[in-house]
Amino acid sequence: MVQSLLEGAPSWTTFFIFFGLATVLLFVILGFVTYGILAERKLMGFMQGRIGPNQVGGRWGLLQTVSDVLKLLLKEDTIPKAADKPLFILAPVIAFAPAFMVVAVIPFTQNLRFSDMGVGLLYYIAVSGISTIGVLTGGWASNNKYSLLGGMRAAAQMISYEIPLVMSVIGVILLTGSLNLNDIIAAQEKVWYIFVQPIGFIVFFIAAISELNRTPFDLPEAESELVSGFHTEYSGFRWAFFMLAEYVYLFAMSGLITVLFLGGWQPIAFLSFIPGAVWFALKFSLVVFLFMWIRYTFPRMRADQLMEFGWKVLLPVALANIFLTALLKELFF
Repeated sequence: MVQSLLEGAPSWTTFFIFFGLATVLLFVILGFVTYGILAERKLMGFMQGRIGPNQVGGRWGLLQTVSDVLKLLLKEDTIPKAADKPLFILAPVIAFAPAFMVVAVIPFTQNLRFSDMGVGLLYYIAVSGISTIGVLTGGWASNNKYSLLGGMRAAAQMISYEIPLVMSVIGVILLTGSLNLNDIIAAQEKVWYIFVQPIGFIVFFIAAISELNRTPFDLPEAESELVSGFHTEYSGFRWAFFMLAEYVYLFAMSGLITVLFLGGWQPIAFLSFIPGAVWFALKFSLVVFLFMWIRYTFPRMRADQLMEFGWKVLLPVALANIFLTALLKELFF
């Protein structure tokens, strides 16, 4: 879609088209974050026998998140006296920017995509890993022992679970023969990969929870142990950047799972009259709901349990899945 808009356009027109599309994408993501947080609070309240937000914006609390954002923007921006000021200021940007960049390669429908990159899957994995540097930088620059421990935990956790995350998609790459996300969706026209790669899906989903720092893998924040982990010393809009990065990654990771394992916009055969955008939205919403459901259900793991699970369980299972996929591809495909 973007490529067709840019064909034959002068350079200044190209700039304004890109700027306009990036602005639209930003507002879509901000809308998701705003009402994703509200939905999470309401679902959490329902599952825990509570009401949830019900004051700001009527009985459904539709403006609660908006008011929270305004509160954060109006809060005093404090920087600890002993902090490394340049790095302290830069860390939230390093954590957030990659989250916004990876969304550009997610194909939402056959015609609605911002970048048709030949190595889109590799780009996503490579760029998303940069956020770890922002988290670690924020923890170190704060000059706070709890922040430093949270940053070190985040680095160890993300590096450990990045390996099974990447290895779990090798089965998809073997079956598709491409790193292009559009080709991966096209290859699922007859059967979605969640049925062909159930082990890969489970490993990827669990590793994705860890990459998002969500319960039960939220040790980098661990309020009961580290106050608030790597962003203990952050306040106001800088803290909001860290929270925004978490929910933008929830958006991006849910979109990636939809593309890799649920066929993207591909419909069920006898319901093909439903538009592809609706199919993508339904699958995407289901994945987001699963992420939220798990957060309300499971307790936080201990640090040693988390590392052992990643290296002793997920990694061997991901390796076995690659071997099994290669064997089945040789025999049946």
